[in-house]
Amino acid sequence: MDFTLSTRPGRIGTVVEVVGEVDMSTTPQLRDRLHEVAQGGARVVVVDLTGVGFLDSSGVGALVVAYKDLRERGGWLGLAGVSRPVRSVLSITSVDRVIGIFDTVRDAEEASAAAT
Repeated sequence: MDFTLSTRPGRIGTVVEVVGEVDMSTTPQLRDRLHEVAQGGARVVVVDLTGVGFLDSSGVGALVVAYKDLRERGGWLGLAGVSRPVRSVLSITSVDRVIGIFDTVRDAEEASAAAT
């Protein structure tokens, strides 16, 4: 499966949609995109992982770095559409205790409004 990233305005903030496997070869693209979005002034970012079936430790690291970056700027990061295998990785690494995981982008956006 090809790896693609797209960025669009959400109802609240910015949505970064990820499709494909997030591994050592694709993580730099994800990390750079999340950094660009934060540098561009986004305060609320939802990463839509609906199209992601695999996430390795490098991808987890990129999400944590983006979370910290946004938090330092007074922003918020949430994950939406997380598949069972990806959710397992986030649970094993305890990232799910720090970064909010939501069923849909809409659910994440509603949670961000309450959190910010």
